[in-house]
Amino acid sequence: MGSEGGGSVSRKRNPGAGIWTVVHDERTALVRDLEALPADKWATPSLCPGWDVHDVLAHLVDDAKTTRLGFVRRFIAAGFDFDRCNAQGVARERAKDPFGTLDAFRAAVRRTTSAPAPPATRLVEVFVHGEDIRRPLGLARSYPASHVASALAYQAATSMKLGGGKERTEGLRLEATDTEFGTGAGKLVRGTASALLLAVSGRPLDTHELAGPGTAALLA
Repeated sequence: MGSEGGGSVSRKRNPGAGIWTVVHDERTALVRDLEALPADKWATPSLCPGWDVHDVLAHLVDDAKTTRLGFVRRFIAAGFDFDRCNAQGVARERAKDPFGTLDAFRAAVRRTTSAPAPPATRLVEVFVHGEDIRRPLGLARSYPASHVASALAYQAATSMKLGGGKERTEGLRLEATDTEFGTGAGKLVRGTASALLLAVSGRPLDTHELAGPGTAALLA
């Protein structure tokens, strides 16, 4: 580690191992963080462009309740447009009272249904959207770094057209400072697995969260 040479993910991982335990823990933690949120804070813009904090929570409700068959039906109805499908899901699950949406999320915490997607996408959802909500609200959480690395490996290998960030990592070597993770070849970018995951997912970061000659390119 620490070089700008080539290479792929430094250690093989099984993204499906214990995934639902992690997802359920993260959903529970988010419920706990939002239970005392003042009413005027729910309209705070999230890190996800165009969505406020309430919208992101509604998306997480929709995601938790989605089944494979249900997703296929909704995706076809949305004209095979991912953005439209997501927007319709937010509209469907966003209660007039944000605490109604929170109650719906609380009721869905233990669900294990999913759209027809790789298991690592469940980790991407809870980690990235967790930060979409927490950061603008000034809330902090320490995520399990090894599982964040699994989400990061998926995002770094998946096209932006499919919700990943592969194109953002071209010509870069990413290395985590808090767990064993390295992928890519080129200019080095180092940071926590969480910071790298957010950057690869197109979220804004403070420049001090990452280091290395490739930082500007990744954040751009």
